[in-house]
Amino acid sequence: MAFEIVQIPKKLPPVKSPIMIEGLPGIGNVGKIAVDFMVDQLKPELIYQIYSDSFPNSVFVTEKNLVELPSVKVYLKRMKGEHDVLFLAGDFQPVEERASYEFAENLVQMFNKMGGCEIITLGGIGLSQVPENPKVYCTGTDKKIVDKYAKGTSIETKLFGFVGPIIGAAGLLLGIGKKRKIPAITLLAETFAHPMYLGIKGAREMIRILNQKLSLRVDIRKIDRDMKEIERQIKNNLQADLGKQFGKPELMHKFKKLPPDMNYIG
Repeated sequence: MAFEIVQIPKKLPPVKSPIMIEGLPGIGNVGKIAVDFMVDQLKPELIYQIYSDSFPNSVFVTEKNLVELPSVKVYLKRMKGEHDVLFLAGDFQPVEERASYEFAENLVQMFNKMGGCEIITLGGIGLSQVPENPKVYCTGTDKKIVDKYAKGTSIETKLFGFVGPIIGAAGLLLGIGKKRKIPAITLLAETFAHPMYLGIKGAREMIRILNQKLSLRVDIRKIDRDMKEIERQIKNNLQADLGKQFGKPELMHKFKKLPPDMNYIG
């Protein structure tokens, strides 16, 4: 597979021991929603675009009514403290296994060259019904970094037997980061495992935790305002879809919980 990492500014600005936060599509799109909200509010600088022949074989029409190849974007947010923050955002990620590994390897190599110090990946744990108050779970490459992010929060750290494989970039960035001796964690928010559902509440919880731990200053109140309208639309669409499939929309509250091996993130 070919991966091309294109630098956007002519001269890359100096970066202080960055922390990378990944949020690409997966179950409930929880990680993607969280990173998209943060990018939208914090207005970080676009520094890299990543292209690959493992991405969709198409072009997309932009807001300027022009076409663009699919890419994953890396944004830089300068922070007042000792660490800057990189956001990894996009509308897709490789799904074929070899391409997923090469994608993660390329990202970790790039991050290493920038003096990266921590990797945080975001994803969703698929449940059989909509969680009213989604829990956020955390695991990582060692106990020290897990304790660092879990301390003083509502994060759950007991995942064994509940969470199955962590799929795609959200998992491989942890594993490859560990090989390269880069501390890494994942935050996993409970969400509904339905293709039409968007895990906005779970994304909000992850942002709240990252705000607390990294002093990002994302305005949670703005997310709350946006959530109400989006959730109303999701609920209407979801009930209509489930009604077609199962006869009555209220049946979605009666599903049995998925077996443990179905609770995974992507």
